[in-house]
Amino acid sequence: MRLATQIEAILYLQARPLTLVELSEITQQDRPSVEDALLELMEDYARRDSALEVIETETGYCLQLRSAFQTLIQDLVPADLSTGTLRTLAAIALKSPILQTKVIQLRGSGAYQHIQDLVEQGFIRKRRQTEGRSYWLEITDKFQQYFEIDQLSSILG
Repeated sequence: MRLATQIEAILYLQARPLTLVELSEITQQDRPSVEDALLELMEDYARRDSALEVIETETGYCLQLRSAFQTLIQDLVPADLSTGTLRTLAAIALKSPILQTKVIQLRGSGAYQHIQDLVEQGFIRKRRQTEGRSYWLEITDKFQQYFEIDQLSSILG
């Protein structure tokens, strides 16, 4: 087995940056051999039409998704929502559309961060109030798809 192929498998399985020392220990190869294999692997990924790339970061070498494909993460990877953020989302979903000031009254000042996270992840959208300084918050199609709201409403009838 080629050392470059072995390193590729290690980077994939570890899913985190690894230093040259760590790669040398895992492969039981000397550092110059690991460096050469990494360069070979990086060149190989640079030549092929691949969604992945091998890069050097401040903490080591890693196999990652090319930046051109980062938008897929938002659409395909499940959202990581804290309990507080989920509760804020539930309050918005139950009353959608609802004024942001009302959500803050219900959930406290921590809801400002929750709202920002929910907007960034595409679960809610903000619309400036025509009269007043607050925002209208409403759920998005992504919310309905993610939580399978259409299926839920047909079950509850």
